[in-house]
Amino acid sequence: MALQRDDLKAVRQRQYVARDFDALRANLLEYARAYYPDRLRDFSESSLGGMLLDLAACVGDNLSFYLDHQYGELHYDTVVETVNVQRALDRAGVPVVGAAAALCSVTVYVEVPAITAGGVLQPMPDALPVIKSNSSFTANNGTVFNLVEDIDFTSTRTDGTFWAEVKLNQQNSSFVMALSGLCVSGVETTENVSVGATFVPFNRVTLQNADVTEIISVTDLLGNTYYQVGALTHDVVFRNVVNLTSDSDLVPDAIKLVPAPYRYTTNTDLTSRKTTLTFGGGNADSLEDDSIPDPSTFAVSFPYTKTFSRISVNPQQLLSTTTLGVAAANTTYAVTYRYGGGLSHNVDANTVQTPRVLNVFFPGNPQPAVAAAVKGSIEATNRLQASGGEDAPSVDDLKALIPAVKNSQERVVTRSDLLARVYTLPANFGRVFRASVRSNPNNPLATQLYIVSRDSNDKLITSPDTLKRNLVRYLNPYRMISDAIDVLDARVINLTFTFDVLIDPSLNRSIVLQNALTRLQKYFKVGNFHIDQPIVLSDLSSVVFQVPGIVSINQLRFDSITGKVGNRTYSDETFDVGSNTRVGLVVPPPGGIFEVRYPATDVVGRASV
Repeated sequence: MALQRDDLKAVRQRQYVARDFDALRANLLEYARAYYPDRLRDFSESSLGGMLLDLAACVGDNLSFYLDHQYGELHYDTVVETVNVQRALDRAGVPVVGAAAALCSVTVYVEVPAITAGGVLQPMPDALPVIKSNSSFTANNGTVFNLVEDIDFTSTRTDGTFWAEVKLNQQNSSFVMALSGLCVSGVETTENVSVGATFVPFNRVTLQNADVTEIISVTDLLGNTYYQVGALTHDVVFRNVVNLTSDSDLVPDAIKLVPAPYRYTTNTDLTSRKTTLTFGGGNADSLEDDSIPDPSTFAVSFPYTKTFSRISVNPQQLLSTTTLGVAAANTTYAVTYRYGGGLSHNVDANTVQTPRVLNVFFPGNPQPAVAAAVKGSIEATNRLQASGGEDAPSVDDLKALIPAVKNSQERVVTRSDLLARVYTLPANFGRVFRASVRSNPNNPLATQLYIVSRDSNDKLITSPDTLKRNLVRYLNPYRMISDAIDVLDARVINLTFTFDVLIDPSLNRSIVLQNALTRLQKYFKVGNFHIDQPIVLSDLSSVVFQVPGIVSINQLRFDSITGKVGNRTYSDETFDVGSNTRVGLVVPPPGGIFEVRYPATDVVGRASV
């Protein structure tokens, strides 16, 4: 027999699909008329019943609106509130930046006295100046451009000639020398921030000026240098040191890994575009040589006990280390930075002419009068327009970057990750022209990375040893702990190309043949080839047939060339073209790249009668 309860109230029918004011009011009106027909009958707009319906519908409408709004704030594509946009950008790793600075190459002219050495006029060695990187120039519109690299008029090539342009004046009493250096726009300033005696973990310092483009240095009165890192968990940074080896003309700097116990991160406010520095969470007074604690010191001991039950352990105790960086207290931080930018900094050519601050150094220590005369002769100009200056990106511009940045990562997992990381090596550490990744047949956990570089004449060369060492140091923090990367030199295969074609007899054979040579020389430019890329013979046939006047192709032939031929130098790699040609493809060896080194002479065409 079923149990019946007479005290249970019947379930009333309710609807939950209404979301706006009108639908909510209509549902409430229907509900009131259905369940309270004898209590209240007048629901007109001026009645008490109408007021109650309007109030309840208004509350429901507001709750529905804010529910939709808060749900939209959870996704980066629909977020609108500035605070939530900043959080979405921080979660995705999109840096908030202000206006971007402009870059330009400034050419500095200096007049140096002439002397005679061995019967030859040459610039006085002692009078050659070095313009230091902290010099600056002013454009006609007032924009300040700061020199970011030394302009060394004493520097020479391997053959002894000056890197600077040298021109003898008409009186043969002096030389005018010209050398360019990279400049970046913006104003450099230094802020001093006092820190109290009480240590504050993760102390935050906000700079006064907006649109900070670069933080040059951060130091304190105790002599500590603070390094900028991407996250406080990063305990080392890359530093460039001058490369003093024989390949310094190709690789100016070498990478050095520097420990960074004193470090900070930066964050820019989306509204004010002011930059905030967040320092480490550890106290520098307690900095120890071993920043990782001994786990055995956290063991729980039970004296005189042979058995024990489960133990509650706080894992946060194992994290009480200085691995998130340290900072000093009771001192003053000196923050030197550069700020300012925008489209107005893209000044026209020949407008950066006024030296603002000149820091000149004479390695040869000439006479004071000579040094003053040389320094007084310094003039400057920018031969090309400055570029790179942009106004601060809008909120929508930053939100559009979120999908791309979310797909990026700070580790090398796939082959594409490895190649992308190789090509992001800064140019002053050496330039990898082409790179290719292959599996190591002898080790399944290793990867073979083949690289090749170019010289100043656009010819392929073996990558310098300093570049390889820089690349190893650069890639090591990004690789998986179980992976190995073998950096190898690509095999440069030099080829010559000969073609024999039949030309329409009604046309000038020399002109048609020259047109074919021009197109083929353009095809064989070194920039069109990659490591492990085969040569498709049908593509060559198509290039030749596109020349008007060619009726047929009698022969297409490749030959390998090595060593020294005439005054031309080729690679020492030998290559059998015939045995490596199959199904219309000329296939390079593993890790090889083809190069027609001298297209003007190595591409030969003949016209058959």
